[in-house]
Amino acid sequence: MNTATLATLQQSRAVERVVEGVATSDGAGVSLTRVLTGKLQRRLDPFLMLDAFGSDDPDDYIAGFPDHPHRGFETITYMLHGRMRHRDSAGHEGLLENGGMQWMIAGRGAIHSEIPEQEEGVMEGFQLWLNLPARNKMAVPWYKDFPSSEIPEYATGDGVTVRVIAGSSSGVAGAMTREITEPLYLDIHMPAGTRFETAIPGSHNAFIYVYRGEITVGNTQVESQRMGILSNTAEADGVSLIATEDARLILVAGKPLNEPIVQYGPFVMNTQEEIHQALEDYRNGKMA
Repeated sequence: MNTATLATLQQSRAVERVVEGVATSDGAGVSLTRVLTGKLQRRLDPFLMLDAFGSDDPDDYIAGFPDHPHRGFETITYMLHGRMRHRDSAGHEGLLENGGMQWMIAGRGAIHSEIPEQEEGVMEGFQLWLNLPARNKMAVPWYKDFPSSEIPEYATGDGVTVRVIAGSSSGVAGAMTREITEPLYLDIHMPAGTRFETAIPGSHNAFIYVYRGEITVGNTQVESQRMGILSNTAEADGVSLIATEDARLILVAGKPLNEPIVQYGPFVMNTQEEIHQALEDYRNGKMA
């Protein structure tokens, strides 16, 4: 457990809007909730999508995500419970397990699969899509597994536990840092009645997603399975959270790219012509 330097905020961001995700399925029929949809991509730039998945019914997840392509962005998969095998066309392979995270930069193109390595029990976690700036969209694909033991954690005096997946919180550096978009990604576990504060750069768009219990931000309650989009207030230097009951949530923030977003399924580029090129490259085997 790391030693944190907890700071007192001058002013907390508020919740601008509470969002309920959309139930859907993806891959070979995996049931999930799409929390950050295409309609929110501009508001939550540089983030493109957030899927939350969680079930103890194997029929909801057993088929997984067979081979499929990506180009132009990064995927961050964080597993709360379960076992998922990753393989991709760049020769990377890894097993994502309880509390672990895998980070993939699709760049110019990668074909990968994500297949459960369990036939029973709970499969629960998140996949977040982070956009790449135009100048990096055709970068060489990259991938890394982070087992749970490699994700830094710290605890507050009130017993709040914070896992720092990306960025930095209270002086504790996370498992990953990224230039340009500067993502912050925290998994926060709060006992009932506790308060937690963390700094968020004023330049960043930010949101929380509560996956257990209930959180209050200012005068707004954010219930379980809800996203709270945090306001962009110039005077605010972070966010203050109060757990009205035992709660768990993720907090995500990033610096917007302010570039055109053109998406066609698993490809996210800046122009329609680049999308056509991505489709042509995929059909011609140039992403393999």
